[in-house]
Parts: sequence; C-alpha cells; structure tokens
Amino acid sequence: MTRARVQLEPGYILNARPYNDTSLLVEAFTREHGRIGFVARGARGPKSKTRALLQPLQPLLLSWTQSGELGGLTAVEAAGPSLPISGERVFYGWYVNELILKLLQRQDPHPSLFETYALTLTQLADSDAERALRIFEKRLLDELGYGLQLPDDLEPELHYQYDWAEGPIPTVQGPSTFLGAHLIALAQETLDSSEAQSHARRLLKAAIQNQLGGKTLETPVMLRQLRSSLRVK
Repeated sequence: MTRARVQLEPGYILNARPYNDTSLLVEAFTREHGRIGFVARGARGPKSKTRALLQPLQPLLLSWTQSGELGGLTAVEAAGPSLPISGERVFYGWYVNELILKLLQRQDPHPSLFETYALTLTQLADSDAERALRIFEKRLLDELGYGLQLPDDLEPELHYQYDWAEGPIPTVQGPSTFLGAHLIALAQETLDSSEAQSHARRLLKAAIQNQLGGKTLETPVMLRQLRSSLRVK
C-alpha cells in the first residue's frame, strides 16, 4: 500500500483520546484533506512535548503519513498564537467540532468549510458567538449538499412554514412558523437581531437533526448540565 506523506498542513484538533499505553488517537480537521484520523505515538509519554500542542480550538501545522484509514503523526507545531476562547464559548467550539465529527466522512476535503471553521473559532473568541454558530451550521449543511432552501422571493412581512421538500410555504402565523424577514436574514447571513438568531437556531437545529440520523449531540447536553449546576449554586 502506498504511504502518502503530508507536511505542515494547516489543521485543528477535533478530539484526542488515549490509545495503547503512551499514544493518542486523534481526529483533526485539515484544509486540504478534510477530517482525518491519526495515531500520535508516544504523545502521552512523560517526556513528550506533543501532547500540549494537540489541543482543540487552536491553529496547528500537522505532518503525518497516511497508508489507510488511520495515519501516523510525524510532527506538529503551532500555526499562530492561541485563540482566547474561554467560559461557555469553549463548549461552543466543542459543539462545532462534534458536528464535524458526526457529519463529515474522513478524508473528504472541504477547503471552503475549513476556512469558515477557522473564522468561526476566531469569532468565538472576540465577537458575536451566536451569529457565528448559526452561519457555520448553515454553511456546513450547504457543504453536505443539504442546504436550506431560501429563495430570493421571500416576503419580509409574511410568515412561512418550512417544508423539507419544498422549502418555505406561506401560511398564517403559528408557533412553528418563521417570519420572512428572519429567513431573509439567514439567507443573507446577517442575523443582527436576537429574534433572527432565535428563528435561525430553531430551523437549523431541525435541519441538523435530520442529517444526524438519530445520533445525539453530547455538547449541548453538557452545556445545559453546566448551566443547571451553576443555577443551583
């Protein structure tokens, strides 16, 4: 089997877990190779400097060899300063990572989505996290080929029921309808108001659930549990 060598590929760690006695099994998202899995041998060893670098939500340059489903890490270095993502926003980053892990296949390149992902992490650190998450979800669905149908002829003042086969259908206002102005904001990726963000979250959540095929997203559950425990205290 031919062994491919990849050098200094921009990427981010999605997750890492123990593998054998001293290694890590790592999932990463890279610009030119998409989601990849590799073994970081010796990364858990007492003298390893690699483990400190293999952290989620930070820009890296990854080098590895690939001869099958799993590659082998050969080098890793920081690609820039650490992103100051903290507090609840760490969970937002984990949520984005979980979406990639559960919806993208390994070794399926999505360079434009990679750029959106990198921008999303930057925005989680210093701007409107809610808007950044909704735009990432929308573009992820587009990349998967299951993007929302948001035609140009939507009327701002009308209410719509969203049909998964036909898209928005005009209707009377109800608990499950969407205001045309909010659908337009989603289509244009503006989402400047909390109301538009709330409507976008509801529609995108349903669209993503359709693609998960029964899989459960763990990060939102963890965040709800954290918020609940803080309220109790």
